[in-house]
Amino acid sequence: LDTDHDLYLSPEEFKPIAEKLTGITPPVDFEEEVTHDPNGETLTLEAKMQPLLLDSMTKSKDGFLGVSHSSLSGLRSWKSPAVPSSSFSVSQFRAFLPPKNKVAVGDTWWMIPSELNIFTGYLPNNRYHPPSPKGKEVLIHSLLSMFHPRPFIKSRFAPQGAVACIRASNDFYYDIVFRIHAEFQLNDVPDFPFWFTPGKFTGNIVLSKDASHVRHFHLYVPNDRSLNVDMEWLYGASESSNMEVDIGYLPQLELQSTGPSTPSIIMDEEGNIIDNRDGGGEPIQFVFEDIHWTSEMSRQEATRRLEVTFYPFKKVSYLPFSEAFDRAAAENKLVHSILLWGALDDQSCSGRTLRETVLESSPVLALLNQSFISSWSLVKELENMQADKQNPVLSEKAQLHLEKYNFPVEMMVALPNGTIVHHINANFFLDQTAMKPEEEGATFSFSGGFEDPSTSTYISFLKEGLEKAKEYLAQ
Repeated sequence: LDTDHDLYLSPEEFKPIAEKLTGITPPVDFEEEVTHDPNGETLTLEAKMQPLLLDSMTKSKDGFLGVSHSSLSGLRSWKSPAVPSSSFSVSQFRAFLPPKNKVAVGDTWWMIPSELNIFTGYLPNNRYHPPSPKGKEVLIHSLLSMFHPRPFIKSRFAPQGAVACIRASNDFYYDIVFRIHAEFQLNDVPDFPFWFTPGKFTGNIVLSKDASHVRHFHLYVPNDRSLNVDMEWLYGASESSNMEVDIGYLPQLELQSTGPSTPSIIMDEEGNIIDNRDGGGEPIQFVFEDIHWTSEMSRQEATRRLEVTFYPFKKVSYLPFSEAFDRAAAENKLVHSILLWGALDDQSCSGRTLRETVLESSPVLALLNQSFISSWSLVKELENMQADKQNPVLSEKAQLHLEKYNFPVEMMVALPNGTIVHHINANFFLDQTAMKPEEEGATFSFSGGFEDPSTSTYISFLKEGLEKAKEYLAQ
């Protein structure tokens, strides 16, 4: 917290804690509604989709035994986009422009702020229809409605919203990378709710700084992981009804512009319309100059900045399983490894509580940076590695991890050779650190820099791992 190490907490340094304790974040700068120019340019988007692979779901292994047919009716029937193609007024995409104080390459900002955190809890599950979108939510709602008629722009779980980052710029254009956390309600009455939550929507837009022209637009759900969608469905109409949870793989869900935006009419110098593509003839042909960026960063770095904005725990680098052990050996560190059912850094996650508390706390971040190489892995991916006999070294490391794993999340400390020296299950960890009002001392501790019980317990877990590693290495 004391970022300038002056042994005094300034109001600015205390601000993140105040926001967490109260659940209140500062209001976003008000922006006036933009009136759409009927003679402005239009952008045509096409939606593409390959439906979720049902056999990627865990419950497919027993033939969906015990899962009612009506529960999955919305999922089974959703096989194509609701709107395959649609044209948008380019002025609507002004929603992607940065605020006045965020105009440099690498700057990030909240397009749609998250209103939830670990203190506010989550939004109700027993809903069918999304609330009316407001402000910048309107465009995102319109875009996602091309996939399915019931998108919820404010997801039930934190972090909600949308974040953008300037990847490149010149005098006239921005290339803006964005990430959106949203979900769909696939069922309608009389069936019970079925929530379909992609890990994330991401993409980029190249648009002019006055939002009069869009050169390129792309939005998609990444498909580079073996599982990328969380699904939850109720077995009753009330919030307390039993809920089933599963995870699966969605091969494709994307929107792409068919080309740059174009004017619907062209006028001569005197204001007379000289051509109009609505006249039934051939569309107007336009020639667009190449865009040369005067300042830019890699897409990978822009994506990382989006991740850190959504998930402060990503201030520590989390390497792929296959790279973490070599890096640990090279830097003489241990591996801090998290094995779980769904991705840790997107919304298909089974480790929400973990990443929103201990993993983003300053003392844990400091210790991880100092003594560990961090990694997280999907159980399914390690099962595939274990079965790959072409790489016996990696196969053995995966096997050692899987032997220690218990549902839903297992945190481990490992030697660079893959030996697990310490591990703790997330459920056991959360039970240990639950703050019970009736217990003496069940409060925040200001000793050690505002540590809550979960932070101090996780620090102890990591330090025990360091001690146990010494014992192994001494043998």
